[in-house]
Amino acid sequence: MSRKAASKPLIRGVGFDPLFVRPVAPCRFDPRVAHRLSIGRRHEETNAWGERCGSGAIALFLFPLGDSFFSRPTVDRIVMLGFVGIVLSLSLLMYLAYRNVSVLVLAPLCAMLAVLLDGQLPVLASYTQIFMVSVGQFIASYFPLFLLGAIFGKLMEDSGAAARIADVMVRAVGRERTILAIVLSCVVLTYGGVSLFVVVFAVFPLSRSLFEQADIPRRLIPASIGLGSFTFTMTAMPGTVQIQNQIPMQFFRTNAFAAPGLGLIASAVMLWLGMTWLNRQAAKARLNGEGFEGQLGSGRSQPPEVAAAASRGAAWLAFLPILCVLVLNFVFSRFVIPGSDTAYLAEPQFGQTELAKVLGNWSTILSLVGALAVTILIYFRDLERLKGSLSDGAKAS
Repeated sequence: MSRKAASKPLIRGVGFDPLFVRPVAPCRFDPRVAHRLSIGRRHEETNAWGERCGSGAIALFLFPLGDSFFSRPTVDRIVMLGFVGIVLSLSLLMYLAYRNVSVLVLAPLCAMLAVLLDGQLPVLASYTQIFMVSVGQFIASYFPLFLLGAIFGKLMEDSGAAARIADVMVRAVGRERTILAIVLSCVVLTYGGVSLFVVVFAVFPLSRSLFEQADIPRRLIPASIGLGSFTFTMTAMPGTVQIQNQIPMQFFRTNAFAAPGLGLIASAVMLWLGMTWLNRQAAKARLNGEGFEGQLGSGRSQPPEVAAAASRGAAWLAFLPILCVLVLNFVFSRFVIPGSDTAYLAEPQFGQTELAKVLGNWSTILSLVGALAVTILIYFRDLERLKGSLSDGAKAS
């Protein structure tokens, strides 16, 4: 590097000590040095810079951003680095999670990667004093919802109520509209509080049988279940007790039935778009001669385990726990809890909070407890067998 070039103002970065425990004194960083680092030349310059500024991998990561990035004000660069760290960490988390790597391991590692790339906070302190404290608060707030939802879903599955509901929906809509029947079955179950993952395992056997009878490609089964389970009933339908709808309530001080008009409109749009795509894919497959799996004939009967599960008990009894969740949630959130004396919430031992922040959680917990009690009463004859469902549901939470 020439003396003239060396005299040009260089940008300021943040380096780390060898243990990555805290930021060290700011260093001077020239993107041209990073370029030489990337092509393996002028090692004496780049190594000296690397000793001061930390890992050269960060420099290689930033170099493709171009000179315009390095000419921005320091605050803009800090914000950009933080944003890049968040996006990179989330992308890595999703990729490795789909590769069957435990989220319990990935979550802290990816969070610390974002802190490391941001470079404004000490890593170990961020882990122990910020990340783990937030994890503890999340578990304290939402563990009852995870636990009760998982137990309720397992009871609905093992009692045969979930399969019975799916069978009723298929008979009501008609087997010629198999895709819509499966979607609506998932809608009823997830809207009624059954865990998303339980719905997948409860509805899939029936879906497989119906798709084979209708000679619809089996590759559309996940999309059909996903449309009914992982879209509007998870986020948009008024009153849904899924955890994704529960988390924002304490921040916005609302209940599960907030903005019902917008929720219904969004749900209708999601359902219409999803069904349009699924029906087009099924029609395209039919034109191309694609069946369920190769050239299988239709008319195959349901598997014995599906038929047995779908024939247990009266249909209205299977729907009763679902109805209890919705009705009890509405009654508790609108009348019972708001009408109670909750002035004690302002005391320090109760977190000095207010009713609006806990109303959604309380009403959901009480509605799920009521639905569990109703389910156990309905299927009391199978209580010995359902005892295992309680344990399995608790483990699955």
